[in-house]
Amino acid sequence: MQRITITIDDDLIEHLDQMIEQRGYTSRSEGLRDLVRDSLLRDQQEDDNQPCLGVLSYLYEHNTRELARRLTATHHEHHDLSVSTLHMHVNHDDCLEVNILKGPRQKLQHFADSVISQRGVNHGSLRVIPVPDEEKHTHHS
Repeated sequence: MQRITITIDDDLIEHLDQMIEQRGYTSRSEGLRDLVRDSLLRDQQEDDNQPCLGVLSYLYEHNTRELARRLTATHHEHHDLSVSTLHMHVNHDDCLEVNILKGPRQKLQHFADSVISQRGVNHGSLRVIPVPDEEKHTHHS
C-alpha cells in the first residue's frame, strides 16, 4: 500500500468528512479508497463478458395492467442469472423487489433494462460488482 498526499479545498473536505461520518468510515483513507474504486469501475472500459454480481432493485405499481405477468416472464427468460429475490409490499399500490444476480455484465445489464423499462416500474437501478479473478484467489492453511 502506498501513502500519498493530496490537496483539497476546504469546502470539498468538509463535504468529504460529512460523507465519511454518515457512512461510518473509520478514516478519510477508507472513504477516499471507496470513492476512487467506484469512480474507476464506472470509467473503465467494461468487458461485456466479465463475470459479475449484480443487485437489481426496483419499485413497481403492482396494479399496472399485466405488469406482474410481464415481470414473471422476464425473470423466467433470465432464470440463469437469478440467485435470490426479495419482495416487499411497500404500501397498497407499490412493491419493492431486490434481485441478486450473477453472470456476464452484458447479460445482467440486458436483464435489468428489460425489467426497468416496463410500464409501471419506477426507480429501478442496477449495481454491478465485478467478481475477482478466481485464479488469483487462494486460501492459506
